[in-house]
Amino acid sequence: MNTMQVARKLVELDGQGKNDEAFETLYADDIVSVEAFVAPDGSHEARGKAALKAKHAWWAGAHEVHSVSVTGPWPHGDRFVLGFRIDVTVKETGVRMQMDEVGLYTVKDGRIVREEFFYEADG
Repeated sequence: MNTMQVARKLVELDGQGKNDEAFETLYADDIVSVEAFVAPDGSHEARGKAALKAKHAWWAGAHEVHSVSVTGPWPHGDRFVLGFRIDVTVKETGVRMQMDEVGLYTVKDGRIVREEFFYEADG
């Protein structure tokens, strides 16, 4: 798949809640995922599919997601951007918030090899 095909497929699968299928079909085994904040494990980066799945499991366990909307994709060579609007409650505090986030994805050989997320974070 080319970059735009990967981007459209990611939007489709995420929109259907098929994260596991997206991991298996669209992500490279050596995926690098970079967050704007330091994760509970003390790292900005998750490396490899297992680490990415663990990051997503932590997010799902710590948050109640009410809704997610996705805009894009906007391609640029071997990269594309998606915009996310997330309505979420932090389970530990009960605080509900609206998050705006941008994801920058890099594709190589038909697989996502890097994702970077941009959003406002404390610190």
